[in-house]
Amino acid sequence: MWMDKQRGIRVSQEELLCKNACGYYGNPAWQGLCSKCWRERARAAGTPREEIRPRSDGTLPTFSKFEEKKNIEKGRRINTVRRLFWGSPSPPKPQESSESRANVLKAYENLEPGDFTGFLKILRSPPSQRLQSRCTAFLNTMEAYHDLPVQKQSDLVQDFYQSFAEYFSSFPEAQVTQIMEHVEKLIMTRLHKWVFCHDSCDDEQKDLALQRRIRSLNWVTPQMLGVPFPDEKVSVTGDPFLPAITAIIEMDAKRAPQDKLACVSKCSQHVFEALSRSNSEPANADDFLSSLVYVVLKANPPRLHSNMQYVIRFGLPHSLMAGESGYYFTNLSCAVAFIEKLDGPALSLSPEEFEGYMLGQRTPCALNRRQQVISDTQNLLEDLKGRQEKLDQGMDALNAQLQKWVQEVHSQLDETRSQFVLAQKEITAQKEVLLSTQDNKEESVLVLEDQDGDSSSNNCLHLI
Repeated sequence: MWMDKQRGIRVSQEELLCKNACGYYGNPAWQGLCSKCWRERARAAGTPREEIRPRSDGTLPTFSKFEEKKNIEKGRRINTVRRLFWGSPSPPKPQESSESRANVLKAYENLEPGDFTGFLKILRSPPSQRLQSRCTAFLNTMEAYHDLPVQKQSDLVQDFYQSFAEYFSSFPEAQVTQIMEHVEKLIMTRLHKWVFCHDSCDDEQKDLALQRRIRSLNWVTPQMLGVPFPDEKVSVTGDPFLPAITAIIEMDAKRAPQDKLACVSKCSQHVFEALSRSNSEPANADDFLSSLVYVVLKANPPRLHSNMQYVIRFGLPHSLMAGESGYYFTNLSCAVAFIEKLDGPALSLSPEEFEGYMLGQRTPCALNRRQQVISDTQNLLEDLKGRQEKLDQGMDALNAQLQKWVQEVHSQLDETRSQFVLAQKEITAQKEVLLSTQDNKEESVLVLEDQDGDSSSNNCLHLI
């Protein structure tokens, strides 16, 4: 079923579907059944609802974990659970007017897809007061009964989904689905801290066991799993499944089941994108499942078992039974089941080889090549780092020389300017001397001319 030596893991489409042949996707957590068939079988085997109903004297059944003081409070609140899910003959509930119901339905008809804020505004509006009261009463009741076994809490949540969806029975199925996704997000965001990894189950122990199992398989390579991706390309260009690994790790940070499912879908889409880039042929279901196993092994997502069980118990049934999200989640469940049962033949290894890898006595050749490529890359980076440092030093030296040259140029300019000023002063002084000499000469000439004139006059007088 799981392995083909030529191409790795193989699971047919029929093996992903419910064993009851109802057409929905099955799940290993439900023994191959879909959520609908699993719940019908569980309810046929017992009546869990009667276990939480009060006795004829108004008291609750005895649970080992309950304290005596809490029984009185739970006895008063259990009637709220009955009114929410199974109805109560007395006192009669006030009937909602047809006009009020029409206003509520009209408001939800105009709700945009994915508009959770808009949904909250409508829910808090006066026409939706009845629906808001039902949500508030249910949340208060679940918080009061947080010590109940987790499976009973799951039944209560699923019953609430069903009763809430019946209010919108006149809507198209797609629109009801959209509204119920908002309801699920509202309810489970608040209940997450009470029901996730509950004390009544062994989810925490299974999380630790699965993490140890995945950690012990960190030597598994894509080639061993039959992933259609050249291992040398993975080593040189980096892991092409890194976006998928990041997406599956983010699942633990989400609270609403649909948000966790969105991480699974995002991871799966990244896997298909990586396969499409690596292969000329379109990726098929076998390639996808092999790659998903590789992604889970490399990511080792925190609390993977608890997150998957949380989605199974408290998610909307249609999200897991059909559609893209149901297909991806079913494949993730198959991948986890494959990892838990992984052995030598599943990887085309002999039992001795598999044991050697598990004990760390053997190392895959592909891993050796990858380590060599990593070592070469690190050496190249060190060489580039040294060159960069030398380049930086050269730039610093050049910058210092440039600054020194600029300073010298400025000094020379200042010296030239000073010399020019001195030269101008000397030229000015020389001009002044020349002008002064010229003036003296002119005065001497005038004196001589005056003296010549006086001599001529005296000679004339003497002659007379």
